[in-house]
Amino acid sequence: MPKEFTQKITIPGLQAKKEKKEKIVALTAYDFPVAQIVDECGLDVILVGDSLGMVVLGYENTIPVTMEEMIHHTRIVARAAKRALVVGDMPYFSFHLSEEETVYNASRFLKEAGAAAVKIEGASKKRLKLVEALIEAEIPVMGHVGLTPQSIHRLGEFRVRGKKVHEAEKIISDALNLEKAGVFSVILECIPLELARIITEKLKVPTIGIGAGPHCDGQILVFHDLVGLSNGYLPKFVKKYTDLYKIINQAVKDYREDIMTGNFPDDRYSYHLKSEVLQEISRKK
Repeated sequence: MPKEFTQKITIPGLQAKKEKKEKIVALTAYDFPVAQIVDECGLDVILVGDSLGMVVLGYENTIPVTMEEMIHHTRIVARAAKRALVVGDMPYFSFHLSEEETVYNASRFLKEAGAAAVKIEGASKKRLKLVEALIEAEIPVMGHVGLTPQSIHRLGEFRVRGKKVHEAEKIISDALNLEKAGVFSVILECIPLELARIITEKLKVPTIGIGAGPHCDGQILVFHDLVGLSNGYLPKFVKKYTDLYKIINQAVKDYREDIMTGNFPDDRYSYHLKSEVLQEISRKK
């Protein structure tokens, strides 16, 4: 691993990157081998997103994901990450009833799962009070505005947010209010790049974009989208760097064919007895 990839990423370190205009590179991960690869590649942030519900657990959206599922996967990722800052995504209904419940659930990400911070969607007045309560409890918080997937039933569809004046102004206000409440960074999801640039210039904390254009302080994608493991529709903002679905699909087909034709396993993939042992046991038949 290159020397520059060995220094542990911290929240002040992310702030320093914004000040030095160095891009922050983030990615999701949900298991040990992927988190290990991502960490070794020198990424700054690993988000254990509730997107695991859709790309790993087979749910239609993120709503069904539970705290236990999030803690389980975050714990796995944190064991693998030696450098990256691990952030646990607070799932739907883990921060909706009270400040006490929110702080308790968030504390589990740090105490039980080994994360360094949590992410929370939205910026309503109640949500801002929750962020303040988390900060008071020494739990670092990453904010999230724009398209908020946990609000899918209210929003009706996954689409770009902030195209209209009132919507854009609200997203700007939400981001500024989250910063005032104490978040260390803000994810901007599915908003016009011009709006993301305005927000990034206004905020002192780093912005991390997903479908928000090139002007954010950093970028994040869902791992399965990036490597082509998501079979089906991909949003416009996803750049697929390889097609693992196609590669794995062909490998499994080749495996089946080899077994059906008797080509696998052959001598190269089998163990052998020494000749004298074979002779000895053969005589005793």
